[in-house]
Amino acid sequence: MHKILGKQELAPNVKLFTVHAPDIAEKAKPGQFIILRTDARGERFPLTLVDWERETGAITFIFQEVGVSTKKLGSLSVGDEISDILGPLGNPSDIKPFSPVAVVGGGMGMATAYPIAKGLKEAGNTVVSIVGARTKSLLLLEDEMRSVSDEFYVSTDDGSAGCKGFVSDVLKTLILNGHPLHFVYAVGPPVMMRTIAEVTRPCGMKTVVSLNPIMVDGMGMCGACRVSVGGETKFACVDGPEFNAHQVDFDGLIKRLRMYQAEEGLASKFYEEHV
Repeated sequence: MHKILGKQELAPNVKLFTVHAPDIAEKAKPGQFIILRTDARGERFPLTLVDWERETGAITFIFQEVGVSTKKLGSLSVGDEISDILGPLGNPSDIKPFSPVAVVGGGMGMATAYPIAKGLKEAGNTVVSIVGARTKSLLLLEDEMRSVSDEFYVSTDDGSAGCKGFVSDVLKTLILNGHPLHFVYAVGPPVMMRTIAEVTRPCGMKTVVSLNPIMVDGMGMCGACRVSVGGETKFACVDGPEFNAHQVDFDGLIKRLRMYQAEEGLASKFYEEHV
């Protein structure tokens, strides 16, 4: 059992939990994730590790209340206990000097982008952060990202914060203006990552994306996270979650993400009617 040490609402239906999990905190690295089960009858689901404190044994993660499991998790309070947390899982990010490097995060992807940006900064890189959301109220970890960035840009679809437009527009402008970027790390909605890949493809700029959104069981057993990378079938949870953006079949990935929408909707409706 893992006690909840802190709970914070970052945006509508988006919560940050700090939980006591010393074994995970001791080994965690940027880019890795955990598998969580709220209670003994709950389903397993993956969440990215946002932060960890080896001294106190605390880990931090962010989640959006979408389906039954995340709604159950969100209903817990400080002092409550989570049944099971397994991790750290997944291959760590390739943290080394790339300077300057752009970290592009959109929406819930900020949960992954922040520890990557922090790790890159600690490795001595010049970090150019580009963060975005549909609107200002949905921007996540803005202050945290700013604190580990040498250059910081914000974009929102409606223009309520930063420039109006998409993170891909900001990145494209930097490249066209001759910014000496060597590497791009992008994480967010699949459509956003696909667009980033097309922005950097013409100039051959190394670009890595995190495919956390497609994972389900996180152990390579369910097969739900199959994705074609460079013409080969990969499993996002055990082979990734990070891959060369220019080799990912995003169209196939997006179709796979939509496979269980109907079932998820029915389960969520049943839960809300009987909770």
